[in-house]
Amino acid sequence: MKKVKDTASYLYLGLIFLFLYAPILVLIVLSFNDSMSRTIWGGFTFKWYANLTSNDSIMDALGTTIRITLASSILATVLGTSAAIGIHYMKKRHAAIMLGATNIPLLNADIVTGISLMLLFTRFTPLGEFSVVLAHIAFSVPYVIFNVLPRLQSLSEACFEAAMDLGATPWYAFYKVVWPEIFPGVLSGFLMALTMSLDDFTITYFTKGAGVNTLSTMLYTQLRKGIQPELYALSTILFLLAFVMLLATNFKGNSKKEVAEK
Repeated sequence: MKKVKDTASYLYLGLIFLFLYAPILVLIVLSFNDSMSRTIWGGFTFKWYANLTSNDSIMDALGTTIRITLASSILATVLGTSAAIGIHYMKKRHAAIMLGATNIPLLNADIVTGISLMLLFTRFTPLGEFSVVLAHIAFSVPYVIFNVLPRLQSLSEACFEAAMDLGATPWYAFYKVVWPEIFPGVLSGFLMALTMSLDDFTITYFTKGAGVNTLSTMLYTQLRKGIQPELYALSTILFLLAFVMLLATNFKGNSKKEVAEK
């Protein structure tokens, strides 16, 4: 009976991994296909990778995506961290109200958020990269808050007060006592904001305006006339970068754990 349960568990796990990673495998294979067709294998080639940098439309979309993602993630991290500190020192009732308001962008449908932001921006500013950055900040800030706030709540206020009693200024005490403790939460919030901004399509589509394309919106427009194989190559590179970063993070975490155990 135990053998049957183990076999069923491995089979279930295998099906989940197949469902999650089979599309990525297909994407990687297509990036080396010498044919423009998605169903016919034309031989192995690296030409889509070689042609990638000479494809102006993809490079422009990539540059726009990087600018928007970095700008919105950095600003959202600064605003979210400041907001988390403010919420932490509020009275319980006020903090509960603020946390409830913070949950709204997370629970709201993307299409509703996108349309409402589009209507707001068209009233005050032309749609473009700036409006997309503002939109991405709006939905990224809550992720930063919910990553930083638990770190603040686990921090003992006695350490900060002791630093103040010993003559440290508030800023110095924050930098030496509070910041090292909340930094992992700030970094997690930044990475989550980075991921959400890079992955977003719906809100970007409604707030980008004419002439502005990110990778996600460019891919959508190409679905009707055929996807350029260079996009398969770029997607493979992005996946491999994310995979290497994940391995490096896990390896670093395991190394620290082993050192702490010793």
